[in-house]
Amino acid sequence: MTLSRRDLLIASGSALVAIKCPVLASSRNEVLIAMRGTARGERVWFDPLGVAVSPGTTLRFINLDPTNSHTVTAYHPQLFGRELRIPKSAAPFDSGYLLPRGRFELTLVVPGVYDFYCLPHEAAAMVGRIVVGKPGDDGWDDTAIKAGGVTEKAEDILPSVRDILTEGRVNVRGQT
Repeated sequence: MTLSRRDLLIASGSALVAIKCPVLASSRNEVLIAMRGTARGERVWFDPLGVAVSPGTTLRFINLDPTNSHTVTAYHPQLFGRELRIPKSAAPFDSGYLLPRGRFELTLVVPGVYDFYCLPHEAAAMVGRIVVGKPGDDGWDDTAIKAGGVTEKAEDILPSVRDILTEGRVNVRGQT
C-alpha cells in the first residue's frame, strides 16, 4: 500500500504534535503512570515522575516492575503519620500493595499539588508529583511544595511545579 502525500503529511504532523506537545498528551481525561524497576531491583521509580492534569482526570497506575510490589500513597497525616503534601481539602489515597501487573485508579478534582510515594521504596526516593490545574484556579492549593516531610533524596528528585506545567510530564533523569 502506498501512502498519498496528504496522508503522509497528516501522519507526520500527528507524530510531531505528540512528540513536541506533551501538555496535549496529559490533558486527556486519562493518564497512565507506571511503576518501574530495574531487573535486579536496585532502582525503582514512577514513570512519569511528574505530570500536569486537568481537574477530574483519571490517573491509572500500573506496576510494570517484574520483581517488586509497589504502592501509590499520598503524603497525609492519616496515612502512616506523614506530613501533609496534598491539598488540604483533598482526600488521602493509598493503593495498598500492588503486585506486578497490579493496577490502581485515582481521579483528582481539587486543584493543587499532590506528592505521593511508594511505601516500601520511599527511602529509595520512589516519589512522584501530580499538578492538578494551575496556580490561580479556584481552590488552588500548593501545600505540597511548602511542607517538609520527605527525605532529602526525595526532595532533590521531585520536579518543580513550573517544570511540570511547562513540560506536561517529567521523567526521571536517565530513565525512559
